[in-house]
Parts: sequence; C-alpha cells; structure tokens
Amino acid sequence: MLNLTPRYTSTRIDELPAALQPFAAQSFTLARLYAGRGITAPDELETSLSGLLPAEALHGVTEAVRLLDVAIDERQRILIVGDFDCDGATSTALMMRALTKMGAVVDFLVPDRFKYGYGLTPEIVELGIETFQPDMIVTVDNGISSHEGVARAQADGITVIITDHHLTTKEAPPAEAVVNPNQLGCDFASKALVGVGVAFYVLGRLAKLRREAGKSTVQVSQYLDLVALGTIADVGVLDKNNRILVHHGLSAIRQGRCCMGILALLEQAGRDPKQLHAQDFGFVLGPRINAAGRMDNMRIGIECLLTEDWSTAQRLAQELEQLNRTRRHVEGEMRAQADSIVQALANEDNSNESMSGDGNDNTSNDDTIAQAVSTAKASNSGARSIILYQDDWHQGVIGIVAGRLKESHYLPSIVFAPADTEQTDEDSAIKGSARSIAGVHIRDAIEQVAERHPDLISHFGGHAMAAGLTLKRRNFEAFVTAFNEVMDQMDDEVFAEQKFTDGPLQASDFSLWFAEHLADASIWGHGFAPPIFDGVFEVLSFKILKDKHLKLSLRYPDVQYPIEAICFNFDNDAWDYRAKQVHLLFQLDINEWNGKQSLQLMVKDLAVVEQG
Repeated sequence: MLNLTPRYTSTRIDELPAALQPFAAQSFTLARLYAGRGITAPDELETSLSGLLPAEALHGVTEAVRLLDVAIDERQRILIVGDFDCDGATSTALMMRALTKMGAVVDFLVPDRFKYGYGLTPEIVELGIETFQPDMIVTVDNGISSHEGVARAQADGITVIITDHHLTTKEAPPAEAVVNPNQLGCDFASKALVGVGVAFYVLGRLAKLRREAGKSTVQVSQYLDLVALGTIADVGVLDKNNRILVHHGLSAIRQGRCCMGILALLEQAGRDPKQLHAQDFGFVLGPRINAAGRMDNMRIGIECLLTEDWSTAQRLAQELEQLNRTRRHVEGEMRAQADSIVQALANEDNSNESMSGDGNDNTSNDDTIAQAVSTAKASNSGARSIILYQDDWHQGVIGIVAGRLKESHYLPSIVFAPADTEQTDEDSAIKGSARSIAGVHIRDAIEQVAERHPDLISHFGGHAMAAGLTLKRRNFEAFVTAFNEVMDQMDDEVFAEQKFTDGPLQASDFSLWFAEHLADASIWGHGFAPPIFDGVFEVLSFKILKDKHLKLSLRYPDVQYPIEAICFNFDNDAWDYRAKQVHLLFQLDINEWNGKQSLQLMVKDLAVVEQG
C-alpha cells in the first residue's frame, strides 16, 4: 500500500465543522475537501469582489495614489519599470492599460535580464532617463531592495513609487511611496498578493479617488484577466483574497472579456477559452509569456498583452510560441546534463569513491561538469540539496531546471549559470535560481548564508519556495558548503516527502458530472491544493503506450462500469504484469477524444496490492 497522509480524517457528516454540514448534504466529498483546506465557514468560499480586503490597509497606498493622481493631472511623464517574468509582464500591462485610460502620459521599460539583472538598478534608471526623461518612476513586481536605484533616480529629481510583493527583512528604500504587503510595518491581512495584485490594489484605489473627484478614471476590475494570469503564473498562495481575484479573471476570459493577447495565446495552444481552468494560467499561458523574458526580451510579452489589434496579437503570440519551443529545447538539454551530473553523483556514492573536483574527472571532458559533480556531491551527500553549475548553461531556464530537480529528488535545488556566457573567469558573476520543498524557506536559508558570509553573495531575493541570487564564480564551492551547513541544522523529517490524500471517493463520485463540478467548485492551486484521492481498485486490463505510459482499466466497488486510468511517464520495469489489485493516488480528469468525453483517473502514484 502507498504511504499517504490524509488531509482530513473525519468520515461522518456530524464531525464536519457545523457551517460545512449543509454542503455535505449535496456532496460529502466536497465538504471534506473544504475542511481539509482549513475552511470552517461558507463565507471563506465567498467569490464576490465585495469580499476583497480593503486597499486602505496597504501601507503606503494612500501616498502612492496621491502622487499618481497629481502626476496624471499635471501630465508628468510616468515610467513603469517592470520585471521579466509573467507577474512582471501582467503588472506592467495592467499599469499601462489603466493609467492610459485615466489620461496619464505613461511608458514602460523592462530590464533585459541578460544585461541589467533584476530590480531597479542604477543602470536601469540611467537607461530610463536617457530613453524617456521621466518625472516619475513606478516599479511593479520589483524594487523593495533597490536602494541604489532609488537614490540614482532621486538624484535627478525623479519621484519614485515602489510596488512590489517580495519578502524583505530590511527597511524599504526611501522612495516617495512604497506599497508592499510584505514590507516591515504593513498590516495588510493577506501577504499573498503577487506583483500584479499589488498593482491592481494601487490602481483600484487611484480610480476610486479620481471617480469621487469627478476626474477621468476607469473600472480597474475589467483587467482582472491580467491579475488572474499573473497570480497563478507566479505561484501566489491562493488565500481567500487571491481566490476572489482569480475567480473573476477566469470568468472574464471564459466569456471572452479579456485582452486579445490572451485569446491569441490560447489559440496558439489550441485551447478553448470557454473551457479554461485556473491551472491553465500556470501550464499554458504563463510559460508562453515567460518565454519572452527567458529567451529574449519581455517587451514582446507585454506588447502581446497590450495590443488592441487581433492580427498583431496573433503575430506576437506566434513569436511567443516559437520562443517557448526554443525554451523547451534548451531546458531539455540542460535537464539531461543535470540528470547526468546527479546520476554520476549517485554512482559515486554507491561505489564509495571520492571525487576531488579538480577538473580531471572522466565523466566529461568539460571541467565544469566535473566541478558540478563534485559540488553536487558535497551538497547531496547528506541528501539535503542539489546545487549545480556549468559555464555553458542558459540563465533563462535555470529556474525551470531547478524546479524539475526539486520535484524529481524532493530536495531544495539551486541551478547556476553565467551572468554572461562570454565571461566565465573566476571573478565573473554567476546567477542562481532556487526552488524549495515544504519546510525549507529558501530565501531565508540564503539570507542565513549571506549573514554568516557577508562577502559570498552579491545579491539575493525571493520567496519561501523560490529565490534568486548572484555570486562570483570563485565563490561557488564556498556557497555550496555554507548552504549545506544551513541545511544540516534542519530536522530530517523536513526532507521526507509527504504525499497527501483527500481520501477515498464514494461510488457516485466516479462520474463526469462530479469531475466537472469539482473542477469549478473552487480556484485550486498553490495554497489551496487541487483535490487528490486514493483507493484500491481491481485491475481488469492494462496497456503500455509508447513504451512509457501505463493505461489501466479498473473496477471499483459499487461502480457499475469500468474506470479508465493513465499514469504518464511510468517506469515500465516497475510494473508487475500479474497485478490484480492496485492502490492508486489519483486526480479526477475528463478525457476528450473524437468529440466525446469520458472520466479518467490521472495516476500520481501506484502500488500493487495483490497479484493474480
């Protein structure tokens, strides 16, 4: 049997929170799902915009809005400085659309990640001055650590407003206004807003101020398609506030009330907007927007979200599609190399041989692979982390590769690449992208390294589950050692993956109706986990598809028809051909084939219970 952790253990209606018991009369399974995610009252499932937290609670928002209001009235030149990911792109597009409608003189600048790095750097400020001569700079999805950039702008008499959501333990830069729910001294009840959510709140408050004053304004809620996309793509925690924002953005797209760029991207992906689900923001739309910032320049992605011309939207969506294909190719090559390094590490551990990391390892003719193997060995010998670097890796996809390593090995993973592939000497900068597991706050772990070794890390920032950092190539091995020291202080249980289940389904739940109802019952995602179930099934038949997918036909007690299930990328060698009963961890899915829909189980884990 599989070793699973139940999210919720009660099996009777009267054991549910009293407020959820009426839900159980319609669907006991759904009521249990809500209870397992901490819902104790129906109003926590509220989706009305009136249920949003008030903007006034955001520290700094009143001053930011006052400054923007004056800037619009006085026709000051406003420059939006964004970030090069999907959250930054949607934030920038939202600011551009809303401020333009209010009558502002506004333009945008997105740093080329390969030239300028992250945040409001002095170099970006100088580029902005040279190109746009702004009176005001407004950051979106960045700036909370940009003390030098703020000082550079203010030295030229430029007003700076920072809107950001990234974590910080230090005082914010002395900008004229700073809006960030995670800054010191902010009591906003939700810390889960992403960059586009913060921008939405600022603009909503500004629109209200101008409406009350009889000035040109706009209904900012018409742009919730952008807020929903950025929130899910940036893996924002889906607390009640974010679920409301995403719910309305998703509804707008399903009804075709969204920017043309989103519709064009869905067309490229072959997806029907009417059938869109929240997860599609992260798996379909987000990667295509992100590809611009990863492989080229995010301006393409932002322009796709800004255009009002359908043919232009289609052209830009096609460019993004091609960039995404290139990204997948580069990522595939890097993942293969990373897997080889980790496998070499495992072989080393198995054979108990030592590896000096002096560049003479025969696993590769590239000394950087040898270096990566040796440092990975240092980081992985206690099964606490995976940290890799190669001179020829592409910094645009290191975050994705780190995420894949984290998922496949369940370890905090950090992948580095040169800041400039033309400069790979010991004093050159390398950039790392980190992805973490539950229980390891990756940004705080990196901060601990920085505090203990002040000369080791040049820059860092991020969240609990994802972070970025820059250091000199010569400091790579020292960083690995220091990071492992932090990991060694953590309890062993943190590194043991827990697989959660929402328990068994009732026989009546194995239906198309319930699968559809479940998908729309809430906004599922990070922090409000998609439903996942387990159960023991009788195996009626099986097939191996394309040598890597396992397809099963199953029987479940009191279900009168066979249930189809599929397990993608299954290790065929692990399948017991005599299997008579299996214990599955699965999600409900709807399979569409030749215009027909059928229920299908998406198998996430499997154990043979009985052999025939």
